Amino acid sequence: MSDPNAPDETNSLPIALAAVEREIALACRDARRERDTVTLIAVSKTFGAEAIEPVLAAGQKAFGENRVQEAKAKWPALKAAHPEAELHLIGPLQSNKAKEAVALFDAIHSIDRPSICEALAKEIVRQGRAPLLFVQLNTGEEPQKAGVAPADADDFIKRCRDGYGLAISGLMCIPPVDDPPAPHFALTAKIAARNGLTLLSMGMSADFAIAIQFGATHVRVGSAIFGHRPAASPP
Repeated sequence: MSDPNAPDETNSLPIALAAVEREIALACRDARRERDTVTLIAVSKTFGAEAIEPVLAAGQKAFGENRVQEAKAKWPALKAAHPEAELHLIGPLQSNKAKEAVALFDAIHSIDRPSICEALAKEIVRQGRAPLLFVQLNTGEEPQKAGVAPADADDFIKRCRDGYGLAISGLMCIPPVDDPPAPHFALTAKIAARNGLTLLSMGMSADFAIAIQFGATHVRVGSAIFGHRPAASPP
């Protein structure tokens, strides 16, 4: 039997979503921006359909996943039931997963190397789909983290456009955990502006209000909505 005193996740998730929405609205007000200039991406990675359904039912449309295979296992059925849902790939993409990524995702936030550009360009033409495309920056130049170094960003964006014909719409960044995020957001916004890019995917549960101050158009919020993530399954 279920525990009658256990929290009702069906109710708690929409409550958490509403709290995040209020924080975004307040941050937009403080930044003198309209609320509709910021897209909330609810990061549903590692959570099953039973956790995602209440958030969809509460009106949330954009969701973020880190892995193509995980998304492929749960999202086709969810999107069939909720055709208004948008799916964003916010984790690393391998070139051999480009076909599946273009078929499933409405936006890809993690373009960071020529092999990905080549694979995506081929599949976008072949499938006739046009997901939103973001170049991922490694603003902290962390060796263990994916992304293009800031000094290489202008040339890489130009290569994406001119060499591969990709319609890059924005930049994504994940600041180092131990750094203040504001300088990283400011740098990302500066690089985007000089390359004529209007979308900025930056800010997570702990710092999205700061990101909005620096022009974020997409904030990626997971734990503030879904809570702590389940333990990873063994490989």
